[in-house]
Amino acid sequence: MGRGGDRLRRVLRRRRRAAAAGLAVAAAALAAGGTEAQASRGAAPERVKAPPAAVRMVSAPVRIADAATVRLLRPGDRVDVVAAERAGPPRVVAAGARVAEVPDPDQGVGDGGALVVLSVPRGTARDLVGAGSVARLAVTLC
Repeated sequence: MGRGGDRLRRVLRRRRRAAAAGLAVAAAALAAGGTEAQASRGAAPERVKAPPAAVRMVSAPVRIADAATVRLLRPGDRVDVVAAERAGPPRVVAAGARVAEVPDPDQGVGDGGALVVLSVPRGTARDLVGAGSVARLAVTLC
């Protein structure tokens, strides 16, 4: 493209920036106007909750003690992961975790359970790894 194409791109870029700036100003004016209107009526301004921090979902491979239970699972299922330790009552490590994948069972694995890949928040993935190293893990379908 020649010089005319470059000019067109610059004009379009400027228009997009101007539109974005106009929308930002309008949003700020609406937000400020709502608070001022409440204050003029004598009402205390309502506190706006900050949006929750973005939750980063990760894939967490988890070895479940009962391989037969894992064969019942399908991708998209929701499960609770329960850790059963010898020195205490069972505890829920992950609630409502989404099953991302159920790999084919390994041939020749004895009583080692079966692997399932769960989609969970990063903090829950750490909890699953820690629990899996000291306890037997089980799942319940939600």
